[in-house]
Amino acid sequence: MNSIYSLKSKFFSALLLSALLLSSCNDDFTNRPPEDSIALESFYATNEQVAKATNAMYNRTWFYFHNKFFFAIAEVGSGNMMSYSPDVNAMRNFSITGSDGELLVGWQSLWANVAQANSIINYLEARVGSGVSPEVLQNTVGEAYFMRATAYFYLVRLWGAVPIIENNVDYVNDPLINTNRVEDVYTLIERDYLTAIEKLYDRVRSGNYAENAKVTKGSAKSMLAKVYLYQKKYAEARAMAEDVISSGEFKLLGGAQLPNKSFADLFTFPNNNNEESIFALQWKNVGVYGNASNCNTQFGISNGTVSTSNASYGGVFGPSQDILSLYTTEDLRRRETIMFPGAVYPNVLAKIGSDFGPLVVPPADQIGGQNAGAAIKKYCIGIVNGNATGSADPWAMMENNTYIMRYAELLLIHAEAILAGGGSTSDASALSSFNAVRTRAGLSPATSITFNDIFVERRKELAFEGDYWFDLGRIPRAQAIAIMSAQNRGDRVTAQSFTPEESDFILPYPTNDVAKNPKLTEPPVPYTFN
Repeated sequence: MNSIYSLKSKFFSALLLSALLLSSCNDDFTNRPPEDSIALESFYATNEQVAKATNAMYNRTWFYFHNKFFFAIAEVGSGNMMSYSPDVNAMRNFSITGSDGELLVGWQSLWANVAQANSIINYLEARVGSGVSPEVLQNTVGEAYFMRATAYFYLVRLWGAVPIIENNVDYVNDPLINTNRVEDVYTLIERDYLTAIEKLYDRVRSGNYAENAKVTKGSAKSMLAKVYLYQKKYAEARAMAEDVISSGEFKLLGGAQLPNKSFADLFTFPNNNNEESIFALQWKNVGVYGNASNCNTQFGISNGTVSTSNASYGGVFGPSQDILSLYTTEDLRRRETIMFPGAVYPNVLAKIGSDFGPLVVPPADQIGGQNAGAAIKKYCIGIVNGNATGSADPWAMMENNTYIMRYAELLLIHAEAILAGGGSTSDASALSSFNAVRTRAGLSPATSITFNDIFVERRKELAFEGDYWFDLGRIPRAQAIAIMSAQNRGDRVTAQSFTPEESDFILPYPTNDVAKNPKLTEPPVPYTFN
């Protein structure tokens, strides 16, 4: 099987060799769909060809980050999910090491994103024909800056100090690279998002979902608001969030502006690229491994009699015992986040023995998977069922998008930035944003809020979307450790608890890459920006 990881020679070999992307579009490297494998000399003659230059960066380069690693760290690690599967369970008891296979491919995937973004940023402009519009070229480069910033935002939150690489070619002859300070990595991220804001198209998300797939100025502003929040730059986070809110680009499905939609619609295939989607990975079934999403299989039910997937297995991840009691019964997010025994999902087609029919969740001891007594509903869309689900590829992977950021999160960022920036617990603007998320879930509006209210609301809203680990990582360590130590990280029969150490909040560098580049373990150095 070809993959972006088949190029092995030196540290960051996939990263460094990918600098040649724009001079040699090698299928062994990219393994991309046919539309991305045209020889460069003739590729960038038209606007359409330039616009397609970033297509693989919405799926292929993110695949190994997303397939298991993302959930194994952010959800199992945070205590939202649990798994006994040996390739994804190390963070359940905080035993992950640099030799972990998923750690390595997650790391490599993020660097592949950096690499491809660098190729476009540094070389695309010199390789377009006269028939290409400057606006199209500028937008495409803006997408690359956005993707590089997003990859680095994950790298710095997961590993802390990492190398800053703005042009891969600079390191081809000397791939021994120092890490750079965390504050410098954040400076790069801010600069990249600000450049993306300058270059990307400005638009309002419409009901024509096909037009909403790629990122915009509003996407970059939203992600930058989150970056500011993580650095405790609350005034900047608030201003950026308010800029997005006032633009009207995004809307809550089931909110006041879209009352005919609902929270449940967010995770269905026909609603890919809806009005709430700020940035989502765009999975495609092209018959090549590594371009579609495995969530439907890994989150669903597979007990030998009932299956929600076209695969022969399922339920690699289950909900933790801790999260089963998170939601009140009146919270509309409860049944759309977790599948509890006896729940009926008329729109989810399941295989029941040799027959097919609407999913009725089996009893707790028959759900299968991780003996959690429940299953994960988000991203579980069921057996292939025409336009309701779209198709599956030969590995049972499907095209339902994965959110990196939704408008609901931006509203919660806005509320938190106001409060943390010295605002009142009854600030009208903060309450407006907070309550928009809360009332969409069918809950009564709050009249005052605290940081803890927002912290818990974020967990409820964004469970299984890869954020709770990072939320725990940005509160005081003692508080995070207390929360995680109190979680039941076992199954429905056997309770287990584990206490993380402070060092567990930063991942180890992959052992293979440390051996090739010992500078990874040296103290980080300042980075000089041009």
